[in-house]
Amino acid sequence: MNTYDPSIAPVPEEWLAWPEDERVELVRSFRETAEEMPLEEAQMEVHAGIHVVVENQIAMGVEPVPATIAKLMRQGLSRHEAIHAVGAVLSGEVWKSQQQEKSKWESGVYRRKLEKLTAKRLRKGQY
Repeated sequence: MNTYDPSIAPVPEEWLAWPEDERVELVRSFRETAEEMPLEEAQMEVHAGIHVVVENQIAMGVEPVPATIAKLMRQGLSRHEAIHAVGAVLSGEVWKSQQQEKSKWESGVYRRKLEKLTAKRLRKGQY
């Protein structure tokens, strides 16, 4: 594996075999060549990091992430859009836990939000 394309699921074993920093670099390389709005360096680092965390969760079978990605794709989102949707929920929960100074990650809240996430809700900005 020497490139990353969020529209194509990486082979889990190959993805997880790469060192974490190289996974981030693969995502950064894709993003830099994609015809999307350019990101500042700090934004790029966060964006790539979130992509990697979601891809890791998919590759490791951390439910309900793979099921949520599949559901969103059945509802008409591209795989890349579905990764962004899950990433938005993830980053929102991380931010919230930092603001509330929680001492632990509340995986139940993350799980429930992913289970409720639909393409329709996403289009309405509800996630």
